[in-house]
Amino acid sequence: MTRKQPRLGLRALRYAAVAFVVALLVTWPTHSAATSWPALLGFPVLLLIILLGVAFDIVGVAATRAHETPFHARSSTRRPGARKGLRLVREADRVATVCSDMVGDIAGTLSGALTASLAIRIAPPDWQAVSTIVAIALVSALTIGLKSAAKGLAVRRADTVVWLTGRLLEAVERVLPLHILEDSPKRRRGGL
Repeated sequence: MTRKQPRLGLRALRYAAVAFVVALLVTWPTHSAATSWPALLGFPVLLLIILLGVAFDIVGVAATRAHETPFHARSSTRRPGARKGLRLVREADRVATVCSDMVGDIAGTLSGALTASLAIRIAPPDWQAVSTIVAIALVSALTIGLKSAAKGLAVRRADTVVWLTGRLLEAVERVLPLHILEDSPKRRRGGL
């Protein structure tokens, strides 16, 4: 028996609400840091935000391309990351929405805002408009180039990416009191 799926409109509204809250929670400290930290410290933070968006995009794409079969085989031998990997594949639409759309888009918006803030702080007053436009264009090109290469990797090595992500999720759950992609109670009792 399949579980009841919420209507697409309701799911979209739920994702939009979560994205709004997450964006608020992440944007506030990033904006505060961009305006109060030394400008040179902003560049590593900017690079970290870009790479975070790319990494989540890799997971989102890989989840949609991976196959269940290798994860069933790994689960039967109790290999670390197999059960979480299987959940990532089974929930591929949700994983792609959260990773590629929600986290990826928030990272893109943050990197653009941080880039503009850094360009304004560094450039002389007469060059602020031009430097902001050029800086945002450069960061956009860098982000798109990295995501393009990353998506190729995610498509070619989807099963490996999902398995490694499953291992990472299991490691996070061992350290932090989080339960990410939990199995349903029915599945927990009966195995996978």
